[in-house]
Amino acid sequence: MTKSRALLALTLSGAALPFIHAPLAAEDSADTASESETQDNILITATRPAYRGEFEPLEVPQAEQVIGPQQLRDINALDLNSALDLAASVARQNNFGGLWNSFAVRGFVGDENLPSNYLVNGFNAGRGFAGPRDLSGIEAVEILKGPRAALFGRGEPGGTVNLVTKRPRFESAGEIRLLAGSFDTYRADADLQTTLGDAVGVRFAGFYEDAGSFRDTVETERYGFMPSVAVKLGEATRIVYELEYARQEVPFDRGVVAVNGQLGVIPRSRFLGEPGEGPNVAEVLGHQIELQHDFNDNWSALVGVNYRDTSLLGTSTEAELTASRQRLLRDGRTLTRQRRLRDYDATYFVARAELAGNFTTGDVTHRVLIGADTDRFENDQVFLRARGPTLASNPTEQQLQAIDIFNPVYGRFPLATLAPLTNQVEVQNATGVYAQYQVGISETFELRVGGRYDDYDQRLTNRANGRVREAGENRFSPQVGAVWRATPEISIYATYGENYRPLSGADFTGNPFDPNLSESLEGGIKYAAASGRLTATASVFSIQQGNILVADPVNAGFTVAGGEAQSRGFEFDLEGELAPGLDLWVSYAYVDAEIENDVADPDFGKLIRAGDRLLNIPEHTLSVQLAYSTEVAGRDVRFGGGVLHVSERLGEVGTTFELPDYTLARLFAEAELTEGVRLRVDVDNLFDTTWYSNSFSQLWVQPGTPRNARVIASFAF
Repeated sequence: MTKSRALLALTLSGAALPFIHAPLAAEDSADTASESETQDNILITATRPAYRGEFEPLEVPQAEQVIGPQQLRDINALDLNSALDLAASVARQNNFGGLWNSFAVRGFVGDENLPSNYLVNGFNAGRGFAGPRDLSGIEAVEILKGPRAALFGRGEPGGTVNLVTKRPRFESAGEIRLLAGSFDTYRADADLQTTLGDAVGVRFAGFYEDAGSFRDTVETERYGFMPSVAVKLGEATRIVYELEYARQEVPFDRGVVAVNGQLGVIPRSRFLGEPGEGPNVAEVLGHQIELQHDFNDNWSALVGVNYRDTSLLGTSTEAELTASRQRLLRDGRTLTRQRRLRDYDATYFVARAELAGNFTTGDVTHRVLIGADTDRFENDQVFLRARGPTLASNPTEQQLQAIDIFNPVYGRFPLATLAPLTNQVEVQNATGVYAQYQVGISETFELRVGGRYDDYDQRLTNRANGRVREAGENRFSPQVGAVWRATPEISIYATYGENYRPLSGADFTGNPFDPNLSESLEGGIKYAAASGRLTATASVFSIQQGNILVADPVNAGFTVAGGEAQSRGFEFDLEGELAPGLDLWVSYAYVDAEIENDVADPDFGKLIRAGDRLLNIPEHTLSVQLAYSTEVAGRDVRFGGGVLHVSERLGEVGTTFELPDYTLARLFAEAELTEGVRLRVDVDNLFDTTWYSNSFSQLWVQPGTPRNARVIASFAF
């Protein structure tokens, strides 16, 4: 098995060899290419960031954090979750058995029944069921904190994560990376690019991974490729096309259980599902195309279209959460389980166009961003389930699909026959117009105002009973901010914004829910050294959110939009070069997030009291990374390490169950052996700490990975 995985990885690398030879052949004209590289890079990589305008960090009245290529490489981040651990404001959330990304920014997570939204080059790409996002093909991860609805539209008030993809740079270069690691993990990555004449740049990024796990019987297989083409249509016009395809086969794994609120009763490796279920399969096929035209040095237009088709299919056997059916709550060793089948499909289409520019009147500068977009999201869900009767009927262990958590016997009973539960399709349409205006009233003071108007409708069709529910909403999301340049290196800012997020479904009377609404206030101070080598931001924020879905206190089994919550906190981010070759990254967040009114949990009706903390949100998070570059025997060497501390978190709503705090340490070292050939070693969770990344209940708790090591050989050209 091990040999076959290694062969698969090598096969992928071998497939890339034709791409390698072309750039190597191009080295004959290296001098000429080098001269044109600089000019071409300016043209192509200068594509303006969509939805945001062009501003220096000190000019933006909000906190932003960029995890760049060097930081991603230093932590050897292969997936989005690993990268976001560098950002203290981001907290891991219930990840749906390991099948999607779920995170909260400044305490708010959004719809717990869907993956977290994130952007790719400004387009919303987190919607759907593509599986956990791999970082192959990703250049940088941006955490855009605070309210962003004035430009991005509906979303969460804590902030937005934006992924910046690797695009053609009009050069001939590339890198092949081969990885072997703990738990029988093998992976190959390729990042290759070349040119076709003077006007066309091509880039290919792809990966293949075949891995075991510290979890018993759990194995995964993932692969994907992200080719892109950039074409210069003239001196002022360029178009970029990007394709994304990925397929992941991942067993559905709800993790471990806490017995009577006690974690660690069973090994963190203990899998409590049924290996015979096989993996769930998540696939994505996406297309993104952008056309940018510069009218002159001050004005440009950007038009883009994005289409993604995602799917998730598979079965699972997982812990039953209803107390009246759960035998573990009575005998402390027999876990009642459900069997489930999910057949989810989602398509997402969005088109947008925007105009950005600046002008002056006397000594006053004006920067303007005006745009419009329209999108359509179709979410098709078929869900089947088999569950045992209540314990009051004295069911057999086979009826309960039971498993002994201390001595599991997989395949003890035939897999249960599934029955239909949900068969529905929801279509959401939205069209919005937005504008942002920032004026430099004086040399040191700038004012920003912006807003977005959205027209939104949704149609939910229950195919099981033919019932159709429709809802619509119009909403204006304003934002206002100010920046004062205290010195050339320091600015002080404040901003206010409003967010909204439509809610799916309807109440007892069949009426649609009022949208989730929030208000945010933020202030802070930013520092950027004149040399550009060191930046820092300290900020405070306060967010109020209303119309959270909770259980209907009158009509059992229904929900109402009646919950209220708030999140207040402080953040400090620092990043830069302390001394030649010595890089430091520090990110700290204090988040006080809690419910503001007495409500009932919409899933199980548990009472949540005002003042209860929000699920999986730590009060304190600190992430520190230190790396040093030098030369040994004339060859580049880089080494470093990092520490992540996360404080205790609420692990189940309506209870006092908490996940313990944890502190993880990691080390890495990378050395150039010969020209372009590097060897790297990573050790994560250096002290083999037992930790838990997230939970939904005491019966669905995700354990973190024990100490593990990876060795990577890379060849760059």
